[in-house]
Amino acid sequence: MNLTAWVLWLVIGGVAGWLAGTLMRGRGLGLVGNIVVGILGAYVGGWLLGSVLGLAFGGGLIGAIVNATIGAVVLLAVVGVLKRA
Repeated sequence: MNLTAWVLWLVIGGVAGWLAGTLMRGRGLGLVGNIVVGILGAYVGGWLLGSVLGLAFGGGLIGAIVNATIGAVVLLAVVGVLKRA
């Protein structure tokens, strides 16, 4: 993986994490936390949407952001439930 791919991966993760934090009403984890949640959310979203539900949101940058955002929202919801327990 080259430098451009890493930077793009971080940007997608940051945008997805920020969107998920906004959608979950302030449950974001800061800049670095949002990037991590966005990147992990991309994996969760890819698995959940692709393997479990069989859905696809197209390819490209927008599809990757939507996929990662959905996964990050799920991840933040799980973290929120675990924090309450």
